[in-house]
Amino acid sequence: MRINFNVPPYTGKEFDYIKECVEAQKICGDGKYTDLDNEWIEKKTGVSKALLTTSCTHATEMAAILAGIKEGDEVIMPSYTFVSTANAFVLRGAKVVFVDIRPDTMNIDENLIEQAITPKTRAIVPVHYAGVGCEMDTIMDIAKKHNLLVIEDAAQGVMATYKGKALGAIGDFGNYSFHETKNYSMGEGGALLIRDEKYVDDAIIIREKGTNRTLYKLGKVDKYSWIMPGSSFLPSDMNAAYLYAQLQMADEINNDRLKSWNAYYEELTPLAEKGLIELPYVPKECVHNAHMFYIKCKDFEEREGLIKYLKANDILPASHYVPLHSSKAGVIYSEFRGEDKYTTKESERLLRLPMYYKLTDSDRNEVITRVKEYYEKNV
Repeated sequence: MRINFNVPPYTGKEFDYIKECVEAQKICGDGKYTDLDNEWIEKKTGVSKALLTTSCTHATEMAAILAGIKEGDEVIMPSYTFVSTANAFVLRGAKVVFVDIRPDTMNIDENLIEQAITPKTRAIVPVHYAGVGCEMDTIMDIAKKHNLLVIEDAAQGVMATYKGKALGAIGDFGNYSFHETKNYSMGEGGALLIRDEKYVDDAIIIREKGTNRTLYKLGKVDKYSWIMPGSSFLPSDMNAAYLYAQLQMADEINNDRLKSWNAYYEELTPLAEKGLIELPYVPKECVHNAHMFYIKCKDFEEREGLIKYLKANDILPASHYVPLHSSKAGVIYSEFRGEDKYTTKESERLLRLPMYYKLTDSDRNEVITRVKEYYEKNV
């Protein structure tokens, strides 16, 4: 396509930093750039510890281990999310419990969580869709009342906040993604954010294959050995170097994406005012990061027609998640509690438009023009 849905971010310094790793003969994990990335996240979010991982999937799996999730436990989350959000807990033998979403933000409906809690519930997993924060005050109050952990899926939330607090740093654990489709990328990668320092040493052990090798290197133990179950969640320092080039320019990238987001919103508002589409909603207590720009069509058929029309004009849009509870694995490993009033309905009419760093004004305007054309011709 002439206008792709996503173009991975690139600043120009990435190869210089990777070359430095190679020349220093330090390309495995926990090198200079891994440390710099961790420090950047810690400073930006205020968490006790950030640990770069091989993916957001692995960061979530680490959080599930640290949370002590075991067979027979239940974990509450929205069905409208990526499969990794659920897989991390299913791999621990837990049952995933889905509740409905809010149609305005596409986030978990905080008012439906408490009625889904049972004596088996161990954690709540809010997903900050499109970098717009869930209603975290309510969620944290529920968690405190029922002695539950909160594990934030902030895969899309880097540089976004809720009431001034960084997404991913409000709950007990938070997870970031640095996949190539995200605002800041290392190709494949993620990070685990830990609020309470008491979990840090165990997290370091789990991330280093269940050994205390990192603690040995830090001088905290006189020899290292196998301590607990873990895996290889540590990314190459070359990946970390690629990411650091973008974190250094995080504000510039964020502002560039916000410019595109705001232009989409302004130019498509007339269609929304006519009732032809719906635009994203950002609650006043949230500052988003322009991770995506989506519109909502009338229904599935209209969305598919718009997708076909945009593709015919060399523009690649994208739908998004198919609700997990409707999947083959979802039937086996999960339960939807309460009514699916919005999850399926809203997911079937949501369409994401091209959004990336350095999206040109001309390309963005072309997308806007074609969306308007479609509605002029078909409505």
